[in-house]
Amino acid sequence: MGTKGFIESAKGYGLKRVLSHLGSEPNKNIPRVLNWVDRFDKEGVLKGKVSVVREVLSDEGSNWSLLTKSLWTDIDTDVRKRLFENFIVNAVIIGGNRQEKAREEHGCNVPWAILMDPTSACNMRCSGCWAAEYGPDMSLSYHTLDSVIQQGKALGIYMYIYSGGEPLLRKDDIVRLCERHSDCVFLAFTNGTLIDETFADEMLRVKNFVPAISVEGFEYETDSRRGEGTYLAVENAMEVLKIKKLPFGISCCYTSNNTDKVGSEAFFDKMISNGAKFAWFFTYMPVGMDASPELMANAEQREFMYQQVRRFRKSKAIFTMDFWNDGEYADGCIGGGRRYLHINANGDLEPCAFIHYSDSNIHDTALVTALRNPLFMQYKENQPFNGNMLRPCPLLDNPDRLRDMVTASGARSTETLHPEDVGHLCEKCRPASVAWAVAAERLWVESSSQRPKRTD
Repeated sequence: MGTKGFIESAKGYGLKRVLSHLGSEPNKNIPRVLNWVDRFDKEGVLKGKVSVVREVLSDEGSNWSLLTKSLWTDIDTDVRKRLFENFIVNAVIIGGNRQEKAREEHGCNVPWAILMDPTSACNMRCSGCWAAEYGPDMSLSYHTLDSVIQQGKALGIYMYIYSGGEPLLRKDDIVRLCERHSDCVFLAFTNGTLIDETFADEMLRVKNFVPAISVEGFEYETDSRRGEGTYLAVENAMEVLKIKKLPFGISCCYTSNNTDKVGSEAFFDKMISNGAKFAWFFTYMPVGMDASPELMANAEQREFMYQQVRRFRKSKAIFTMDFWNDGEYADGCIGGGRRYLHINANGDLEPCAFIHYSDSNIHDTALVTALRNPLFMQYKENQPFNGNMLRPCPLLDNPDRLRDMVTASGARSTETLHPEDVGHLCEKCRPASVAWAVAAERLWVESSSQRPKRTD
């Protein structure tokens, strides 16, 4: 073991010993962990993040304190310990420092997380979903998925997310990867219909897998887009996970049809009652030749979500994030390997799950080489795509930027059945971009005094 490895091991060992004390008394022991993080964070990488945690936990009656305490009352002790260790020690501290060194060494973006599609197949056919553009027959082998994770860990990446298709069609391989890489955190965007007691028991056994279950609102909204009976199946899956004391969250796509429901207080309260600990929000993107642009949220609906997520972030015991409206917290777009990248079921490395263009394939290109190839370097050189961080996206908010990057890099469409010209895709987003620019400028000015400080 070299000096670097020894130092990382020593840091990890020390922090793991500290985390072992988190089995009880979170109010007493969480401050101790934060003090230890301060000691090991010599480069100050986590200074801002730690100060934010201290601030939000200082009020014991706040929603953040209630959420934190619920991780002790609602989550299996061994699962919580494993996830804390893998997330705090490996993904954030050791991984974060290793990623920063890799960025300097290779002169490219190095992500915090990798999103992968084990399969393009799905047991459902939701309206407006791009999965059909790939067909049902593509998949990444177990050995390819394992190779990506090994390459990623060498760069300091310990967070892996599955999408699809429906990733849980590959349950057995996902469990095998959780076992083999017990030092990583695995999350999956799933429709939830394949989660049963048997799989929940496997989650309890491996301790490092967390599902984000897709839900479109209540029963009418979910079943209207995903098929009759889907909402009840989702509720059943949540009940199984809650009984087994397993952590899970929700993934919500807000559209022109359901924004008022997924942004409502009743919906938030229902999902918290069901046991969800986090909620990821995405706006509908008209990706693919068979997309449904009429499902795109308008500017008023997007602003509604902007206001509601911020309102409930201050009052509800659930961690929320809107991957477009929260651009100010991440200094713009997180794609292109800046914080994450996507590998589809054909092995194509894409800047984002919504950007289906690539110049590299994992079957013949190393991960670090792909990050240095033209498309990902175009992202690195052009980020952020707008000085107003409420307009972070190179497609939805700044469509000319995506068109120019794809053209300059020579990237091709990765949609195998109906390849979509980047100009055609960008034009579908232009009306929404123009309308949102007006609202975003007003919100950016209004929020200037409360704007969050950088934490990275």
